[in-house]
Amino acid sequence: MLPNPTSRQIDRLIRLLAENATVVVPGPKIAAEIGVNRETVWMWVDQLRSHGVEIQGHVGKGYQLRRLPDVLAPSLVAAGLGDQTIGKKIVHYFTLDSTNTTAMKLANEGAPHGTVVVAEEQRKGRGRFGREWYSERSSGIYASIILRPQVPPSVAPILTLMGGLAAHQAVAATTGLMPEIRWPNDLLLGGKKVGGILTEMNAETDRVHAVVLGVGLNVNHSRIPGQLSAVATSLRIEGGRVYSRARLLVALLKQVQSSYEILLSKGGQAIVRSWMAVSSFASGRRVRVNWREGEQRATTVGLDANGALRVRFEDGREESLLSAEVVEIKQAR
Repeated sequence: MLPNPTSRQIDRLIRLLAENATVVVPGPKIAAEIGVNRETVWMWVDQLRSHGVEIQGHVGKGYQLRRLPDVLAPSLVAAGLGDQTIGKKIVHYFTLDSTNTTAMKLANEGAPHGTVVVAEEQRKGRGRFGREWYSERSSGIYASIILRPQVPPSVAPILTLMGGLAAHQAVAATTGLMPEIRWPNDLLLGGKKVGGILTEMNAETDRVHAVVLGVGLNVNHSRIPGQLSAVATSLRIEGGRVYSRARLLVALLKQVQSSYEILLSKGGQAIVRSWMAVSSFASGRRVRVNWREGEQRATTVGLDANGALRVRFEDGREESLLSAEVVEIKQAR
């Protein structure tokens, strides 16, 4: 059973307050315009406050935004997307176990290509190899995009690279920061992870029914808790300022749309070339390849046409890696 997404009425409440940010909007006016009673308006305002939306109440007068909300509400995000397919339908949740899990359920129920599932908070966000993804409330971008490409399952690695490339371009364009891309799905700043891509699919041997492209970005986390702080960071920590998550999500969805069109028109090799052009990890990096049987050391020597990482082991043998865990060996200074 799917959880209930944020209602259109709450979305309208957010937009109504945003469009009247400089004035106090009377409670009865809000209730009348979105079709609920005043008690419901009060309850929803309280919910929005719990997610960081600064709404000031004026006794006997109404409500006023203290500043424009950085909530990933469908109406606020869609306004920046125009008529593109990716993001034409946005399903928003305040709290969710996993955007990827929900997106796959929606895909299996027939959700159209380009549907985006986004949450302000995830309780069970996950990354590659089932690892937990820390999803702080109202601080990051936790989004999953349903794609229905007419391609064979072998193209899946290219879609992961496409997601990483789109996230890299969106962060660079929006913040001025230049994240490194580490094969196959990590974005790094200062050597620490700031984002990741998780691609999952429903496919048969010869065709793909649906792909869910999950993107997690640490945006406005002021700190990373516990041991994660040694390996993870956020745009805010690295850039020294707070960024608009809504603006970043719009940029991300636009970049996914552009990259997806390139994939369909020019093929996977165009994505591979673009990915290699912005990643210094692809060639010349000393890495440790972790297998179930143990580990081997190697050097990266580029990507093949299918998006697999080419490595040269110490015995001179070269191999393409599709799913192995590859860890960079830090050089002593």
